[in-house]
Amino acid sequence: MAEASPAPLPRLAASPLTLYREALSRGELAYQADAAGQAVFYPRVTPPNGCEGELHWMTSRGLGTVYATTFISPRGEAAYNVALIDMDEGFRLMSRVESAAPADVRIGMRVRMRIHPGQGEEAPYPVFDPSEEA
Repeated sequence: MAEASPAPLPRLAASPLTLYREALSRGELAYQADAAGQAVFYPRVTPPNGCEGELHWMTSRGLGTVYATTFISPRGEAAYNVALIDMDEGFRLMSRVESAAPADVRIGMRVRMRIHPGQGEEAPYPVFDPSEEA
């Protein structure tokens, strides 16, 4: 007796990455959440283990806290930081904090997201600035 193959997933109108980038183009940071409200980031087609039900799209308020940071000083170029940001909605992403000297970015610093427009073939992406809002 042959085993039945799993049914293929229905074809999506657009990939999760396309929907995420479209939101960035509108100035929004989109993320997904499961039926229980658990945040899921980076966008995906199916929920990861531990999630309940289907994923649906949400929009972040754009506020977060620096979880970890470092800065890079390429020879002959300006230094820049790389930071992990814990968003208030419960997901973490890697980005950078601008409008502050790279060495001044600190763990626990409150930040606000803004969209850096892509150039040429580059898609827009989220970056952060220090925020006074707690």
